[in-house]
Amino acid sequence: MTNSTRLSVCRCEDIGAPVSGTIMGHLHQYGTQCLIVDDAHDLSLEHLMFIKEITDQGRLQYDHPLGLCLVAAGRGNTIPLKETLDLPDPTWLQFRRRLDKMNPFCRIAGHTSEEVREILAALEIVYRELFPQLNLRRWTGSIYTWLTQPVLDPASSGRVTMDYLMKLVTTALEWTYQAGETDVRAETLEVAASLLVLRRDTLRLIDGAGPDIEAPRSESTEQKQASGTEVEGVSESANPPENPVQAQTLHTDKGDQIPSEHATSHSAVMDQKQPTKSTKCTFSGAVPIDLKRFLESDVALVECPDCAATRTLEPHGGILRFKSHDKRKTATPVTSKRWARGKTDWDVVGGESK
Repeated sequence: MTNSTRLSVCRCEDIGAPVSGTIMGHLHQYGTQCLIVDDAHDLSLEHLMFIKEITDQGRLQYDHPLGLCLVAAGRGNTIPLKETLDLPDPTWLQFRRRLDKMNPFCRIAGHTSEEVREILAALEIVYRELFPQLNLRRWTGSIYTWLTQPVLDPASSGRVTMDYLMKLVTTALEWTYQAGETDVRAETLEVAASLLVLRRDTLRLIDGAGPDIEAPRSESTEQKQASGTEVEGVSESANPPENPVQAQTLHTDKGDQIPSEHATSHSAVMDQKQPTKSTKCTFSGAVPIDLKRFLESDVALVECPDCAATRTLEPHGGILRFKSHDKRKTATPVTSKRWARGKTDWDVVGGESK
């Protein structure tokens, strides 16, 4: 895009723009002191050069010094746009020289506990129409503690990021709205916080079996599903479809075709089989692991003390529960990092030794 084309695009005389018709003309007319560009990390070289031309024009044509603030997202100690500004081209050397002499790069810290309280007060106003009795501020201390866990605050800054705060609050409010309640409960906020911490990098398997199926699945679960599919497919023979072509065969979930006579005989065999002994493990229920230790450990895998089966747990209402399960059939030792019951208490064990 040439300079003449750019000036033509910026011309807007119908709203009282100056004769020059440039963007800087508008900024000068309204006494603009500072130009703030959000999401500056997405700016291209062309964008940055265009911004430089605007500020040059303000100084040269209007004697109007224009401040510039580029707000960019960064991670760790990485300085956004620094690679571009460090290029040897004279354009970027000039750009770099115009940065603030003492503080060219500044970082905006996360929110303190008091700032979190102010944000929650503002959110109460925003959502007042949907939740007339909403009182988020009373949970300020708990929310601040949850969102400064090592997983969400690896630098131990003691600050809360707006991203995690909004995810926690909006998730809890969605569940509250679905439950038809007028105020959010502590248990709802705690479960939402545990999902942010424990399920942050969880891989969820979507395979048409509902939202609670996660990867990897246990062997016993796969065997149950396979058995259930087989019996369900056979039971369809009791009510054959009206279409005679469909009545000749039965279709399993995997697309295999089974003759109807074979299905009938197989159904009779299945009816004769009765379980001889229970395969259920005797251990289930609440697991007495301190919730704070559990969350800080960043380990969600828990081992059954009776059969050594492992399950990924998450707290509900501040309690960890190990669901009823089949006994572990393999004798292979479990070596992965996990919570296991010792002689007196539960501790994190396993993992690769360094």
